[in-house]
Amino acid sequence: MTFKKILAALDQSPLGQSIYEQALELAKTQNAELMLYHALNPDLILGPMLLPGEMGLAPQLVTQAYEAQQNYLDRQTQEVRDWLNDLCQGAIAQGVSTQFSYRCTDAGRGICDLAKEWNADLVLLGRRGRSGLTEALLGSVSNYVLHHAPCAVLVLQTTPTPSTALQSDVAQTDLAKTAPLS
Repeated sequence: MTFKKILAALDQSPLGQSIYEQALELAKTQNAELMLYHALNPDLILGPMLLPGEMGLAPQLVTQAYEAQQNYLDRQTQEVRDWLNDLCQGAIAQGVSTQFSYRCTDAGRGICDLAKEWNADLVLLGRRGRSGLTEALLGSVSNYVLHHAPCAVLVLQTTPTPSTALQSDVAQTDLAKTAPLS
């Protein structure tokens, strides 16, 4: 099977770097276009939690809190934009037609929506190896994508150890699963 449009879902962890490298190599061998994607945490876009006058707060304090939150969102967005742009330029320098996208949304839904809009024929993403209660509480982006993506999905899995099962910065990866979806 050949792929012409590969969507790589990334985060800023060692696993995300591994996914980028794997997607770049695959795009080179397949002569495919590459889309780099990152989902910003939707909690960043919450509006003010308190209305003026609630709990005796002055309207100025609520306004200041909202402005601080907006500044934080702006900084986070700029950091993601710069990071993705650097990765994109690195891929272009290696001869791969590459672009990037980011959205402030649920990661699984964002990946599937972009895969459909961009007409990707492969999504490459990571899996932290969560299972049982941890997966039930924290959810599973890879599971969502496997069941909702409009194209083939390749999942790279970390190998959790008891001390790293809940950490997001696990460096080891194994090829876990390729599942074309219809």
